[in-house]
Amino acid sequence: MKKKLMLAGFALALGAGYTLTAFSQVKPEILVKQRQAAMTLQGKYAGPLGGMAAGKVPYNADTVAFNASMLDALSRMPWDGFAESTKGVTVKTAALPAIWSEPAKFKEAQDNFQKAVQALVAVSRGGDEAAQKSAIGAVGKACGACHQDFREKQN
Repeated sequence: MKKKLMLAGFALALGAGYTLTAFSQVKPEILVKQRQAAMTLQGKYAGPLGGMAAGKVPYNADTVAFNASMLDALSRMPWDGFAESTKGVTVKTAALPAIWSEPAKFKEAQDNFQKAVQALVAVSRGGDEAAQKSAIGAVGKACGACHQDFREKQN
């Protein structure tokens, strides 16, 4: 009985290990879709902020604070989706080869974006409209700089 129980436990452990490995190997196409979804959501929360900074949308401190907090979380999400395995996927993507040929520069662009978002979060709690609009501009600039070098031009 002990031997059967031990064999059953071993088989269960082996099966669980295999299952965990299988689940941890995300298909490259899924990684692309996930990073695109994160970028789409970044646009959802950054868009109104850009409109406020440009004076096209009425300023609202609560919206700035909320959208800044959403951007803070989203600014960390897409980057693991740019795995080496996604270079040759058949999913339509605007990612340029420079992402993989210039990884240090791509990482620097990510870091700049995240720092700009964190600075926006910091000033979004204070209610200083001018400081918030300046920080929103810095987020837009960091976002655009990454797109300049690492994203195919969209028509």
